[in-house]
Amino acid sequence: MKIFSVLLIAIVALIQPYAQSAARTAQPVSLSIGIFADADSLPLIVAANEGLFQHEGITVNLVRFSSAVERDSALQAGKIDGAVTDVLAVILANQGGFPLKITSLTNGRYGVAISPKSNIQSMKELEGNNVAVSLNTIIHYFADWSATQAGLGAGALTLVPVPKMPVRLEMLLSDQIAAAVMPEPFLTAAKLRGAKILVSSDDSGLEAGVLAFSPSVIAANADAIRRFYRAYWEAAQHINARPDQYRPMLVGSLSFPEEAARAFVFPNYVAPRLPSQASIDNAAQWLLSKGLIKAPPKPAELVDASMVSGW
Repeated sequence: MKIFSVLLIAIVALIQPYAQSAARTAQPVSLSIGIFADADSLPLIVAANEGLFQHEGITVNLVRFSSAVERDSALQAGKIDGAVTDVLAVILANQGGFPLKITSLTNGRYGVAISPKSNIQSMKELEGNNVAVSLNTIIHYFADWSATQAGLGAGALTLVPVPKMPVRLEMLLSDQIAAAVMPEPFLTAAKLRGAKILVSSDDSGLEAGVLAFSPSVIAANADAIRRFYRAYWEAAQHINARPDQYRPMLVGSLSFPEEAARAFVFPNYVAPRLPSQASIDNAAQWLLSKGLIKAPPKPAELVDASMVSGW
């Protein structure tokens, strides 16, 4: 009996650290992620609604924002851990003294829409015409990017600042402006009402939409963020396999108009991966050309490859 007791004590002493470790692991880790009402955010909403985050042992709180200013303020105040954002915003945040790390690309869509009454058929024909944008944003960048890809020089488009997206859409549809650069669901809404889409980010090769976290959040929650990405990718595959099943979610969770949700062409969601260095460099050079940053950022300041390595 004495030998048995000694053995029992020894076994308990051996397994106790593992039991404590398992208990710690079992405690759910919580992440708060800022999202917009766009296609970038749909896999996150699907993962939340279908219990995929929970299956990975994490709690994810999705916080919806209506403007980049609100999102960035929440990031800087520590109210959210990460966000659906874009390369330009990450570069600007780092240069402004608030470090952020890109952990993957997302699948957002931007496009150049032409007034229903216009006869313009190509980006080259848009030269010299008024184009509505929100200045110094990813929308502005996409306008310049699209012009460059079409062989147009700097300043070929006459950019008109129209910050509010609904106003931009109505100006386009009423022929007050020749073209407008917009994200979804405004792009689909414009098309349904007779606008022509000259080019979209799906076919332009632009890598701009990203997920980003602060370095301190990554350091404290690296394993949880990897599990977050496993759930994200599983949700993305569900959408790819059965996109029509998720049209009601576009209306209920992302506030798409029902007409736009029915006509929406889903992006092909791909496994989490990082933007190329060339894409980051192009964005940085554009910001430099606009006087929005003083020096090009160092690659190590902007990207954390460890969250999606091995995908």
